[in-house]
Amino acid sequence: MVSGMISEPFIKARPVIENIEKHDHQAYYVGGCVRDFLLKRPIGDIDITTSATPTTIQQIFPKVIPVGIEHGTVIVVYDDVPYEVTTFRVEGRYSDQRHPDSVTFINQLDKDLERRDFTINALAMDIKGNIIDLFGGKEDIQKKVIRTVGNGYERFKEDSLRIIRALRFASQLGFKIDPQTLKEMKEVSEDISNLAIERITKEFGKLFAGHYLKNGIHYMKESESYKYLPIFADIPDLIYKVPDSIQPLHSFGEIIAFFHLLDTRVSVIEWVKKWKCSNQVKQEAVAIVQAYSLFEKYGIDKWLVYTLDRRYYKGFTNIMNIFHPALLDENDLDKVYNSLPIQSRQELCVNGNDLISWYPNIKKGPWIQKLLTMVEKEIVFGNLKNRKNDIKDWIKWNPLEIN
Repeated sequence: MVSGMISEPFIKARPVIENIEKHDHQAYYVGGCVRDFLLKRPIGDIDITTSATPTTIQQIFPKVIPVGIEHGTVIVVYDDVPYEVTTFRVEGRYSDQRHPDSVTFINQLDKDLERRDFTINALAMDIKGNIIDLFGGKEDIQKKVIRTVGNGYERFKEDSLRIIRALRFASQLGFKIDPQTLKEMKEVSEDISNLAIERITKEFGKLFAGHYLKNGIHYMKESESYKYLPIFADIPDLIYKVPDSIQPLHSFGEIIAFFHLLDTRVSVIEWVKKWKCSNQVKQEAVAIVQAYSLFEKYGIDKWLVYTLDRRYYKGFTNIMNIFHPALLDENDLDKVYNSLPIQSRQELCVNGNDLISWYPNIKKGPWIQKLLTMVEKEIVFGNLKNRKNDIKDWIKWNPLEIN
């Protein structure tokens, strides 16, 4: 293969392989980056597999982060780009469903590729662009098939997260899952309940962002893996409620908002707790759900656009396009936002201190926030000018009942 055909990320990573080879060790690009190169997809992270041990890698390169050194993986930072470099290895049993009990470093590439999950990921490429394909990965890429390397039952027993990974690849690539592999996924799927939820959350997020999400959901039903996922396990018909209008969701906040709106019996808080999500995810889901409830009452109006954090416009639009296809364009919210008389409370000409000075005899309390919100709303809707005197007059004519 001519090096001109090799894309930029590989060229940037080339000195890492050259350095390892200079020290009389083998090194190859491996896994997803090779698969995506063959599929002409954008290349994400470049992973490298090598016969050099982690200790040797630490001696060769000045900046090495020992992220998973006991399992043979380190991060080499070269030219400010991080590369995951893993020593050829064979693995023992996975009794904790997460890490192999033992790892043996070896110097045979074939044995290393043999331990990988799917044939499409068990591909290596040398520095010249020659592909090493020992398990029919290239053919499976051409046929658009996801198939395990060797015995699927054993592969999934080693780490049942591979079941969710198969669904994720079906969603990202639009590939079919080989019938035998699907049968073996089904046989092992109850092992999913033993996995650390954080690992599932990560794969599930990628699954729902996939371009062929419907394909991923189809296999989720076929493999019956959903029966062993938090919340889905308690509401088995939830996955069957997903509408045909489903579109990729690009954050976990969107996923939670979507499923909560699909079945409001499960609160956003419950989803966040069961899937061990961050506060950030919770904030996004809550914001999208609140905006959706405003939409149901008043449609897309200025107040909805004003109160929804701009960071969530994209997520809200994604959710809208599932439940109300073609109603909202991504730029619609921005257009409304740009036409607003004020874009945040900071721009109000009055604040709590003004109200207190205008009403010195009234005890401070929730009325201050309530009154500010009323003023804010009138200004956003264009019924009131954002000028101190105008606001003072408006308050005089619209006194707030203070209990």
